[in-house]
Amino acid sequence: MQLSSALAFSHTLINQVVDPGDHVVDATVGNGHDTVYLAQLVGPHGRVYGFDIQQSAIDTTTAALKAERLTNQVTLTHAGHETLAAVIPAEEPIKCAIFNLGYLPGGDKNIITKPATTLTAIESLEARLAPNGVIILLVYSGHPGGQTEAQAVLDHVEHLDQHAYQVLQYGFINQVHFPPYLIAIQKR
Repeated sequence: MQLSSALAFSHTLINQVVDPGDHVVDATVGNGHDTVYLAQLVGPHGRVYGFDIQQSAIDTTTAALKAERLTNQVTLTHAGHETLAAVIPAEEPIKCAIFNLGYLPGGDKNIITKPATTLTAIESLEARLAPNGVIILLVYSGHPGGQTEAQAVLDHVEHLDQHAYQVLQYGFINQVHFPPYLIAIQKR
């Protein structure tokens, strides 16, 4: 047996919580890999809400969804994840949300996720999360600004009421530089 990377472990968690027909969020669509994966899991009767501030990410994700014939169950929004409360109907419980914090792989490394907008999105999702639903954050912190955002997220989740949420941190601690790690917030 080998220990899973943070990315692989995120899919393990997603597989355990997402069912056909669920409503889920990809808060940072990036190159579309998680959006496609979630769309396959929720099926034609579910809904994936995807957000990204970069048009190139929306375009790449749209192409990936079209290639897999998954566009009908996905709503992509060319805006930051902090806008999700205005986009997702309030009565829709969210079963799972995933964030990849940092910058778009292959994109402009100066365009990064920010603590204030990330925390706004997390707090909006906490209020909408279905019981046993999960918010997954893949934290990439090795870029300028990454450590600040990572600390802001940790400060937030460490103070969540343990009677309302369980919070898990998963990652390798003996790797060089700043290896990515995962934070999972599960609503009780």
